[in-house]
Amino acid sequence: MLIFPKIVQVVPTEEHTVYVYFEDGKIICYDVKPLLEKEVFAALREIGFFKSSCTIMNGTLAWDVSGMRDNSECIDIDPDMLYELDTVVEKMV
Repeated sequence: MLIFPKIVQVVPTEEHTVYVYFEDGKIICYDVKPLLEKEVFAALREIGFFKSSCTIMNGTLAWDVSGMRDNSECIDIDPDMLYELDTVVEKMV
């Protein structure tokens, strides 16, 4: 089993994307827009909630739906899939 580096920071943007920073220095930009059509992601359509609830939970990019830091009540993205995305150059967000 291949272990990917730990996510150390996530920075959401106004465009429904998130810059994800890994401990090895890799940075990816995850575009959430294609997921917003699905009902499970409906809460993230509102940009204020998208940005304010974006965090790291379960070791990956997540949105704290309950506001209680309950790992069972979050929307999270597979960290392996995130790490496999192309590296981007950080831009000021």
